[in-house]
Amino acid sequence: MLDISRPPPNLNPACNTGMKRMTDRSFATIENHWITLKDGTRLAARIWMPDNAENDPVPAVFEFLPYRKRDGTSPRDESTYPVFAAAGIAGVRVDIRGSGESDGVIDGEYTELELANACELIAWIAEQPWSNGSVGMMGISWGGFNCLQVAALKPPALKAVISIASTVDRYNDDIHYKNGCHLSAQLSWAATMLGYQSRSPDPAIVGERWREMWLERLEHEPFFMEEWLQHQRRDDFWRHGSICENFAKFDVPAIVIAGWADGYRNTPLLAVEGLGNKAKALIGPWVHKYPHFAWPKPRADFHGEAIAWWNRWLRGDQNGAESIPPVRAYILDAIKPATRRDFDPGFWIAKSEWQKPDMQCFYVEQFGTLMEGMPIPHAPEHPIYLRSPLDTGTASGEWFTLKPDVEMAIDQRLDDAGSLTFQTAPLVEDHDYLGRPVLALTLRCDAETANLCARLVDIHPDGTATRVSFGVFNLAHRNSNAEPEPLSKGERTRVTLTLDACGYRFRKGHRIRLSLSTAYWPMVLPPPEDPGLTIDLASIGLGLPKLGAHDVIDLKQPDNPDPLPKYIEHAPASTKRRVMRDLSAGKTHYEIHEDTGLFEHPGTGLSTRQLREEVWSIAPDDPLSMKGISTWTCDMQRPDWFVRTIATSAISCTATDWIVSASVTAYEGETQIFRKVFEEKRVPRDLM
Repeated sequence: MLDISRPPPNLNPACNTGMKRMTDRSFATIENHWITLKDGTRLAARIWMPDNAENDPVPAVFEFLPYRKRDGTSPRDESTYPVFAAAGIAGVRVDIRGSGESDGVIDGEYTELELANACELIAWIAEQPWSNGSVGMMGISWGGFNCLQVAALKPPALKAVISIASTVDRYNDDIHYKNGCHLSAQLSWAATMLGYQSRSPDPAIVGERWREMWLERLEHEPFFMEEWLQHQRRDDFWRHGSICENFAKFDVPAIVIAGWADGYRNTPLLAVEGLGNKAKALIGPWVHKYPHFAWPKPRADFHGEAIAWWNRWLRGDQNGAESIPPVRAYILDAIKPATRRDFDPGFWIAKSEWQKPDMQCFYVEQFGTLMEGMPIPHAPEHPIYLRSPLDTGTASGEWFTLKPDVEMAIDQRLDDAGSLTFQTAPLVEDHDYLGRPVLALTLRCDAETANLCARLVDIHPDGTATRVSFGVFNLAHRNSNAEPEPLSKGERTRVTLTLDACGYRFRKGHRIRLSLSTAYWPMVLPPPEDPGLTIDLASIGLGLPKLGAHDVIDLKQPDNPDPLPKYIEHAPASTKRRVMRDLSAGKTHYEIHEDTGLFEHPGTGLSTRQLREEVWSIAPDDPLSMKGISTWTCDMQRPDWFVRTIATSAISCTATDWIVSASVTAYEGETQIFRKVFEEKRVPRDLM
């Protein structure tokens, strides 16, 4: 039983105030509550509890993450859960085992153990005397993934979910692989998790056990990359947790949210197509953030949307939330790339029903102009050879975007210089699209593997080139991600590539450009050979998804334009990205610097900082020269306490193998107390 009138008896009194009464908001915040699982593992929860819940039971919203409730996600938690609690909805934010103050060691992403623990926690919540027995689950990214995965397991008390920046297909729409291409984000994310999971629990919560718990994590935490590289095709490892494998198992209502500027942009439409009227899609212009504080603006009233959703499905209120249009999307209107995009022009639309859209078809005529219509059947072959410099792609931005700066794609003229491009004449009217473009073409290749990248680009009258959509393809995966096949050298091969979803208006006077390249580095790592492709121009067909019938809507903006709490700044944040071309050495370097700054939580006195330094390099004519190294330095401190971990991960390659290595070093004060080296491991390349 959770007593909300006083701190739980097993709460360490050193934890700041333990429970802070928020009488002006009519709820209590329980800073830490231990939940003991059946196997004896104690997980740490932060709970926002509406007043009088034991006499008038309330629904609860549950979020289950490895990102540390105490410091990592506290700003966004504190922007949302108090609003829920003030609306009479409890919030239960739990750290996955081995994270934050929870016992144990993490065992991977979305594992059977993690999902089983989530189901057990949902049952625990539903059994509490303050609970009305109905639980919702939500989250962004990891939490967006696992709320969909848990819902597919059908725990009885789970009645609805809200999933943000997530996936229904772990193989094709996450940070690992994409249509058989190896994403550099895989190393970046493995390095991130190695750094994140190496951090200490907070002594103010766990007491004298903190060092013992920390050393256990450091000794046993896995380097995720080693496991991910064992699964380079879409096998059972990736099918696990991919709800697209059987949408019929999923039977609770879900709002699925994403941003056009983020890598998870495909999921909302895929969810609606797979789940039918159980899913509602909302897609804005955003990076990888919650909609009420995301960039670029305009934002969305996430709190209002969520509370209405929870009240409908967790309380049974007949508020009409089930009648939300199946698809609401922001149509970007001729945006321009910039070093920072605070606001993207456009307009909100709603579709009263969603079907795969009608396509507007284009072909390439003999002089290379993109023309409306279908390719001429049986036209004579018009071959053209394409072999992009291997550093083509430095204008791509990152697959996973957290800020509206150069993490997003910049002016595409840089990458178009190494690409084969076709464009329309200036448009005589606006063209509006929503959905996934599709490219079909015939090609020849003199190697068993090769990559193809296609980009849909808006060419402004002044020549500025905005990336609207893109797709990448490992041609060995042309028929199957589960059973890739080598290309037959020199043979004509027909391929179809589905690009990422987009919502976009090409303005009158602009041009539509199709850009093709055989490299997209550093986002995509190169195959072992660089043979180039011979493409039959006469075979190219491009289908763009028409917006079709829709309503223009006025989506409500957040009431609070600045909802994130303010913490005490001790050192400012900084971010840098730069491309260095060493002309003498014949190498290109892509460098990333991300410093969160040192910030102190005013309620806990805990200051934290994370520094990411990442460098990718390649010789533009040698795919085996590719290297990447990512280092995370994570600091935690109070006036009388300081700990630091430094986690480094690296990848390189040969013609036959991927080569990965990693290390973790930990310091207490100035003293090194731990070091672990994950020895260099060679993993055979699997047609990749």
